[in-house]
Amino acid sequence: MDYALLLATYHALEKTTKRLAKTTILAQLFKNTTPTLLKSVVYLAQGRVYPGWSEEKIGFSDQLMIKALASVYGTTPETINKHFSKLGDLGKVAEQLAKKKSQQTLFHKKLDVEKVYYNIRQLSRLEGEGTVKKKIQLVSELFSNATPEEARFITGTILENLRLGVADGIIRDAIAEAYGLTSEEIEQANDLLVDYGEIASLAAQQKLREVHLVPGRPLHVMLAILVKDINEGFERVGKPAALEYKYDGFRVLCHKEGKKISLYTRRMEEVTNQFPDVVEALQECINAESYIIDSEVVGYDPKTKKYQPFQSISQRIKRKYDIRAVAKDFPIEINVFDILYYNNKSFLEEPFQERRKLLEKVTQEKKEHLRLAQQLITEDKKKAEQFYQAALQAGHEGIMFKSLSSKYKPGRYIGYMAKLKPVLETLDLVITRADWGEGKRSRWLSSFTVACRDESDNLVELGKVSTGLKEKKEEGITFEQLTEELKPHIISEEGTSVAVKPTLVIEVAFEEIQRSPTYESGYALRFPRIIRVRFDRSINDISTIDEAIKIFSLQRGRTKKPQ
Repeated sequence: MDYALLLATYHALEKTTKRLAKTTILAQLFKNTTPTLLKSVVYLAQGRVYPGWSEEKIGFSDQLMIKALASVYGTTPETINKHFSKLGDLGKVAEQLAKKKSQQTLFHKKLDVEKVYYNIRQLSRLEGEGTVKKKIQLVSELFSNATPEEARFITGTILENLRLGVADGIIRDAIAEAYGLTSEEIEQANDLLVDYGEIASLAAQQKLREVHLVPGRPLHVMLAILVKDINEGFERVGKPAALEYKYDGFRVLCHKEGKKISLYTRRMEEVTNQFPDVVEALQECINAESYIIDSEVVGYDPKTKKYQPFQSISQRIKRKYDIRAVAKDFPIEINVFDILYYNNKSFLEEPFQERRKLLEKVTQEKKEHLRLAQQLITEDKKKAEQFYQAALQAGHEGIMFKSLSSKYKPGRYIGYMAKLKPVLETLDLVITRADWGEGKRSRWLSSFTVACRDESDNLVELGKVSTGLKEKKEEGITFEQLTEELKPHIISEEGTSVAVKPTLVIEVAFEEIQRSPTYESGYALRFPRIIRVRFDRSINDISTIDEAIKIFSLQRGRTKKPQ
């Protein structure tokens, strides 16, 4: 398949902002793609070369791209940096350079999708001496045969910054439209596989019904809706309900197949190596040949044995060295609360009450290692309130409400599960832009623009936050730490402002939400403050505009969405 055909799709997507139009454009592309190429075409339409759950990353930085462009187009990194500062997009820089180059040469080999896909994937697989040189050679090979417009899109794909406005929901709907299926069927399959490329391939072969749970492969977790009080909690899930403590840790799906145990966060990052103590606790406390268990990993103070907030153990998620020493300083306890798969059988369709009984049967609790989530089954509001207060006094975030008869629905906010916390006004938001500080903070990014998701999965900004960070590490999250996390994701700079790839999620507290014409969401946070970095969450897990509007309404006692 000529890369030029994929390029035509990219152009069509750029020319419209309408979700339905983008869906139809992609559906036509998928229908006209051969089965052997379909998976890679779906990935490339998403601006990637790996499925969403994959640990493999292209890992090609802006600076390395500048070197590659300088090499293939016969210029200097300094010249490219000047163009980059002016245009704010290395893809556009590549296009300009390719236009000048094409005027000087008459011959180039036509690119095909297979070659582009292969070379980009190879970038993450090179190791050892001479790796940088080999990476530049792979990229240069593509650029030397690319038209100016192809160079722009190849650059965007390599840097994972294609900017076509193709959210996961559009890919889902396009696959459904292409193969005569419903979006719900596609989404249900993807909740288990987290791979729209594979889903498209199965849909094209009419094999979507073959999708099933596989231990050792990450999946989307079931999500809880937010409620304002005990009454709404019962209204959402029914009576009687299972109430459980809401722990201030991070969600982990624990997989076992044979002797192998794998751990995945809710953003589907594998953290098995970072948590050997979790693996050991599971080996000791869970009796099963195979399973997928949903849990919350919570930190505790090794001296006082009191539970600690998430931030105290968050650094362990990204830790690669001295893991045992860090585990000793920041010990954890696993609180297991659901079982999705047991001894080669899926339990997704079984009622929650039965899944809990099975979990109790296979679990041997051990304090400070692994415990069943504290639970109360009741329909009594007074008992529910007492349970809620007990959770708060124990240092937890609040409580969960769970329907006793519900199935386990990965990735869904559908009312089977609800959460109640005393502080309603916090949102998980992604950083999209930032500003360098002044004076003694001039070395750090000190003000951050944050965004939530709208109903079409587009990012809409909710304001800026600059408070909550510290200058000294022992005091909490520092400006320096957040700056170092964001630096690799800077995609353009203009004056003292930078645009960043939306990857870093932070929890933001605020006094209230107010209407604002300044931001495209139509709302803004008043007196926002950074609470913590959510390394356990991805851009797919951030709060929605509907959640923000609900908080806005509750502030004023309204129940209807404002017009």
